[in-house]
Formats: sequence, structure tokens, C-alpha cells
Amino acid sequence: MADAPYLIALALLEQNGERAMPLQGKSLREPIAADGDPGDVGRMQALELLTRVWQCSDQGALARAGGEHSLLLVAVPIEALQEALPALKARWLNSGDTAALLQELRSLGSGLWSLQQEPRQPLAFKPLLG
Repeated sequence: MADAPYLIALALLEQNGERAMPLQGKSLREPIAADGDPGDVGRMQALELLTRVWQCSDQGALARAGGEHSLLLVAVPIEALQEALPALKARWLNSGDTAALLQELRSLGSGLWSLQQEPRQPLAFKPLLG
């Protein structure tokens, strides 16, 4: 269980002048290759996260805070959920340094993807390799 992978969907947002990073996660039976595709489980986590984000829009206009890297998936060991992930979230909320956040997520996890969608195309996972 020590190296059980966990898939986290996260959004980098600004709302009412404040940064926010809502998260959604699910434990995985098998690791995902860093250059692989998170597949249906990744799409489901993104959908659940985006539903929550959409509901937050009742409290004010939302804006992406990380450009094309505003919607991410990261595969991490379950141990990272206790200390490492909350610490890097707090650093990003305080600094807004997306480049540093991406570097920390790469070093923390076993895979990092941004979610992209071109007009009339399906959702695509773009690996963000070091």
C-alpha cells in the first residue's frame, strides 16, 4: 500500500481577486505511465472537478490562473496527500508561481498532464515532462 498511486485533478483559478486550487482525487489500482494517458479515470476526475468549479461560479466570475496549465492531472503516491500536496498547494495560493508549482508536481508524482481541448475535438491529456 505504501506505493499506491492516487490520481488528482486540480484547477488553478482566480475568483474575486483570490487564487483557488480545488482538487478531486481517486485511488488507482495500477500506476499510469508518465507519458501515458490517464484515460477514462482521468476524464471522470476532470468532470467531477469541473462540476464543482462550475458550481463555484455562483460566488463570482472565475478565471484561469495558469493559462493552458490551469487544469491538471497528477499521479502521486498516497503518502503525498497528507503533507506534500497541501504544502505545495499553500505555496501556490500564496505566490501564484505556476512554473514552480509544475516543477514541484513533477518531482512529487509519477505523471503530470494538462488537459486540453481543441474546438470539436475530444479532451486530450498532454504530458508535462521535465
